[in-house]
Amino acid sequence: MIFTSVDRGPAPPPRRRFLARRALVLATAGLLAAGGVGALSDTAHAATTLGSAAAAQGRYFGTAVAANHLGESAYVSTLDREFSSVTPENEMKWDAVEPSRNSFSFGSADQIVSHAQSKGMKVRGHTLVWHSQLPGWVAGLGTADLRTAMNNHITQVMQHYKGKIHSWDVVNEAFQDGNSGARRSSPFQDKLGSGFIEEAFRTARAADPAAKLCYNDYNTDGVNAKSTAVYNMVKDFKSRGVPIDCVGFQSHFNSASPVPADYRANLQRFADLGVDVQITELDIEGSGASQATSYGNVVKACLGVSRCTGITVWGVTDKYSWRSSGTPLLFDGNYAAKPAYDAVISAFGGTGGGGGGNATCSVSYSRTASWNGGFNGQVTVTAGSTAISGWTVAVTVTPPQKVSATWNGSPTWDSSGNVMTMRPNGNGNLAAGASTSFGFTVMTNGNTSAPAIGNCTAS
Repeated sequence: MIFTSVDRGPAPPPRRRFLARRALVLATAGLLAAGGVGALSDTAHAATTLGSAAAAQGRYFGTAVAANHLGESAYVSTLDREFSSVTPENEMKWDAVEPSRNSFSFGSADQIVSHAQSKGMKVRGHTLVWHSQLPGWVAGLGTADLRTAMNNHITQVMQHYKGKIHSWDVVNEAFQDGNSGARRSSPFQDKLGSGFIEEAFRTARAADPAAKLCYNDYNTDGVNAKSTAVYNMVKDFKSRGVPIDCVGFQSHFNSASPVPADYRANLQRFADLGVDVQITELDIEGSGASQATSYGNVVKACLGVSRCTGITVWGVTDKYSWRSSGTPLLFDGNYAAKPAYDAVISAFGGTGGGGGGNATCSVSYSRTASWNGGFNGQVTVTAGSTAISGWTVAVTVTPPQKVSATWNGSPTWDSSGNVMTMRPNGNGNLAAGASTSFGFTVMTNGNTSAPAIGNCTAS
């Protein structure tokens, strides 16, 4: 990571929590059926989520996790529902786990690992040797002491988590930016020389032979001087038997530094060296269709490289992102899925990493039950002339109306709480001309107008 801050400052004001709405759905299911809502045409299957969509293509889909957010219900429910891998954001960095020499503190990192294990998630270890977020005592060591301290740190941390970590970022960001291809100045480079990277990898292999050992860096996503310098190092390591299993590409993108046209080709040239490639810290500043397209292109690039084993986004929600003003993640500050989320699901679900092609769908709406203070609505989704693998429909209610319950679909909400975007609650496949339905309850609060039903978007 280029920079992360452990102190996020004061907590933001409480946001809308949707767990209560999910609980209400379960609690009122019998009442809704009794109120005249018949059995609808789709059948519940395993949820369509980022993790399950990636797993269907043999990949993982992970996120960076901060231990101090694990007490927030919406954060945890989104994490547990959507992701199949976690990376501790700051909790495994040197200043967090070894603040004073040979005195280790694993509490926050252990919390993340334990949570991940309880949910069947993989864990990426981040990071063992990095020039940043070092406690002051490290930089003050002489050459011999620094070598001993580095190897001891790697050994102690990896052995503490032995058998629990899928892959480790053994060395992070050791190359300079720009066109020189040179190594970055750091206590390790300056005192131990360029050989510290090889030594770190050999020490790591001895500490946990089963863990994948990765080199991780940023601004290496396309073919350039920096990525070529890393490529040449990996090529040299492989030729001499230095243990390296994977290369991580952080992939922090924005309008000034977009997804490069040769992104896939660059991933492939590393894979051709005999290492896995992982997208390790993905975030893409922007919004709407442009952001969605970029996210989709990243997924397609990974799917196009057989040794691209997974993708990690650097955070669950925009509000906690290190680039929060750029809204770079898949869930907004209220944990509503953004168009980029749908683009990721679609890219994983499309044949050969493609998209929706000519897939279309249409919708119809009916009010199925009414009473003083509320009504039930039903939306029927019908596939067009070709089969579809997923769909989304927006439903907008007029304040002070509120949707109090939903069924046979998976909703997300905009920040106002008035626009609900519904997608399949399970398998979204529909044969050409086939239909499915979802329903919802609206509390009118004095306004009995019908909701506005948006166009159906197919994938």
